Amino acid sequence: MRTLICGSLAFDTIMVFHDRFKQHILPEQLHILNVAFLVPDLRREYGGCAGNIAYNLKLLKGEPVIMAAAGGLDFTPYQQRLLLQGQAAEHIRLIPDSYTAQAYITTDLDDNQITAFHPGAMNFSHENKVGDATDIGLGIISPDGRQGMLDHARQFHEAGIPFVFDPGQGLPMFNGEELNNFLQLADYCSVNDYEAKLLSERTGRSLEDLATDVKALIVTLGGAGSHIYVDGKCLHIPCVPAAEELDPTGCGDAYRAGLLYGIANGLDWEQTGRLASLMGAIKIASRGGQNHAPSREEIGERYRAAFGANIW
Repeated sequence: MRTLICGSLAFDTIMVFHDRFKQHILPEQLHILNVAFLVPDLRREYGGCAGNIAYNLKLLKGEPVIMAAAGGLDFTPYQQRLLLQGQAAEHIRLIPDSYTAQAYITTDLDDNQITAFHPGAMNFSHENKVGDATDIGLGIISPDGRQGMLDHARQFHEAGIPFVFDPGQGLPMFNGEELNNFLQLADYCSVNDYEAKLLSERTGRSLEDLATDVKALIVTLGGAGSHIYVDGKCLHIPCVPAAEELDPTGCGDAYRAGLLYGIANGLDWEQTGRLASLMGAIKIASRGGQNHAPSREEIGERYRAAFGANIW
């Protein structure tokens, strides 16, 4: 099943602070905050939510189709990488005289992150139309330009294509009414625990109530696993222990790829959640959002070792 991945493509500049932010940010001095972090480790990675989700779904032998806007000034190396991976990239719109979105991420020893984000070409995501892609059986709206997210939700719904609403760091752009509307249009919703709290606050509704608008509401909890609210129940999905915990960047996107694979292939929610959890654990053991490269067979072996059952 071809899955349309609407969201950002970005270059991630990732820096590691060899200490803890909490030791350097004084609560009583927040009104005059002026902090510098020495970051001995720095690297530039290919990223963006759409790019990361598609990369992980490709590892699972899914059929991702990226729909995004990228900068005509700097996208060439990313474009070449996607072609080498065999990614369907015909719906990536190049915006002349614009840079591809850029994320500047600083991570501390507790895996906390401070991110500065320049949207660049992402602001033109609304120029892409869901209807331009053919033979699509499933979709996801991940963080993107505000108008693009609004338009694509409506277009998915009008086309009768089931989709996941995954607002991520874009959630604060929307008020309660808009968030309720997203949920009424979507078939599934995926958020992390912080986003879940914000979603509840903005809409004035409990998670249990919000879950009634969709077939499943998924809430990731980091090291505590995840919850899937489905059919009036809450399934707890355990966290899969990682071989190493090197870099949390892109772990949520890897998890979403597992969700999409499970939905597209008719897995039950227990299997889907466990596969998603495993994909996050595989990713965190590698630096960057797209540098892990297990085969589908290796993923299946890891699933069997973690859960004592076959996934395929």
